[in-house]
Amino acid sequence: MEKKIALELRGISKHFGMIRANRDISLSLYEGEILALLGENGSGKTTLMNMISGIYYPDAGDIFVHGERAVISSPREAFGYGIGMIHQHFKLVDTFTAAENIILGTAEKYDMRRVNARVGEIAARYGFEIDPKKRVHEMSVSEKQTVEIIKIIFRGADILILDEPTAVLTPQEIEKLFAILRNMKADGKSIIIITHKLNEVMEISDRVSILRKGAYIGTVNTAETDEKQLTEMMVGQKIDLEINRVQIEKKSPLLEIRDLSIRADDGSLAIDGVSFYIRGGELLGVAGITGCGQKELCEAIAGLRPIESGAIIHKGESIVGLPPREIIEKGVSMSFIPEDRLGMGLAPSFSITDNMMLKTYSEGSTPFVDRRSARSRAEALIKRLDIVTPSTETPVRRLSGGNVQKVLVGREIESGPNVIVTAYPVRGLDINSSYLIYDILNEQKKRGVGILFVGEDLDVMLALCDKIMVLCHGRVMGIVHASKVTKDELGLMMTGAVDLTREQKDKHFGIASDSALSPDEWADVGRRPGADRGEADSD
Repeated sequence: MEKKIALELRGISKHFGMIRANRDISLSLYEGEILALLGENGSGKTTLMNMISGIYYPDAGDIFVHGERAVISSPREAFGYGIGMIHQHFKLVDTFTAAENIILGTAEKYDMRRVNARVGEIAARYGFEIDPKKRVHEMSVSEKQTVEIIKIIFRGADILILDEPTAVLTPQEIEKLFAILRNMKADGKSIIIITHKLNEVMEISDRVSILRKGAYIGTVNTAETDEKQLTEMMVGQKIDLEINRVQIEKKSPLLEIRDLSIRADDGSLAIDGVSFYIRGGELLGVAGITGCGQKELCEAIAGLRPIESGAIIHKGESIVGLPPREIIEKGVSMSFIPEDRLGMGLAPSFSITDNMMLKTYSEGSTPFVDRRSARSRAEALIKRLDIVTPSTETPVRRLSGGNVQKVLVGREIESGPNVIVTAYPVRGLDINSSYLIYDILNEQKKRGVGILFVGEDLDVMLALCDKIMVLCHGRVMGIVHASKVTKDELGLMMTGAVDLTREQKDKHFGIASDSALSPDEWADVGRRPGADRGEADSD
């Protein structure tokens, strides 16, 4: 039986000034199919999907929906053609219930009993778990995503576009999502997934379409390809997909966190009695569902957030209460790569050169800043990380998200820190760029730098990190050896189903010695025999 085409693009092009985001792209999506869309940063994936969903309008080319030419100039018109997009950053009203968000902006009458019944029908049909009366601010990330998907289906969409849908989900939540997508596919829904995770592409998709530098490279059947071929099609050359955990002799603790508690912006306890340490040449991963305290922990270490109680010790000296600049002046090379790269990590209207100067402008013996040196460092950074930009003087807000992230990571590494606190350093980066960042972190590790790595891809963390600390609702569920734990076990800890701090005798999880320290032992960390001579712990 011949497959029917649900969505077809013919010769789609889009320009932004001199930048050609999409060039003569033609591809199709079948009914009852899951199509993965792959491409490097700046390849035009998001621009293309934004034209299908009505956010942009193409400069050339045609869109056909179920064989009929479609004119889509707004998201509302896209809904009229049965097309809906679930963005990575959810578009929900926190104070509204799930049902209220679902009908928001529709012509539905405010009959919540009927709306709740309809939501229940959709949930039962595809396998969703949802409480229509629950308010968004009380929901987990996966629950919010469920609301977004049901909102699209409620509006009659049979063509769904999902942008990085698994980025902030646990392994168990990803399994549930994939089961739902398969149910929707079986019901005749057509789905496009934008993702950088090749293992998920291989698991969930029927076909894969690849873009490179705004151009369409081709479409392959998932069953007839592998991760290496897909990567070569994206990048245009062969690359090594192996992440190597660098093994070096561990030194004494550079950073010690003792019984730390931190409050969130709303006054709730974001971090509750957390203790751990990082040694020189050690990469400690932090795993947890978004909002479990990672952001507040990083900000407190970098001097950007006050603490409620506890201690932050860097090389034997307390840095609690010191402003970021004073921490730097005291010789504490704390490098912080925040989650919000443009809102917090960089000055959007500044050029790459000026952003490079933000950490060094006070240096020098004259009243004038040294822009020549900063420009040279910017040029070297652009070359090393392959940053796509017209020049060193381009404002960073004009760069793609992935290139913004490269500027931020490169600037922080360039400052020569001895401790790196990095939050989601490869978020938004393509495969090639991500592996470049992993290599850089390993280089820093070889130099004896201690690294705190807050990540979301558990496969990467298991391959890259020495140990992994799992947080749930601001509490440590355990610190485990990455080589002795599985992704499913980490997922159980992330949801609080397993708490190794209460089950320290369970060796199956490869528990690391950090978790088993008593308060008295923590107080003596760094003063243990051999610590001052850089000897490694027994683990």
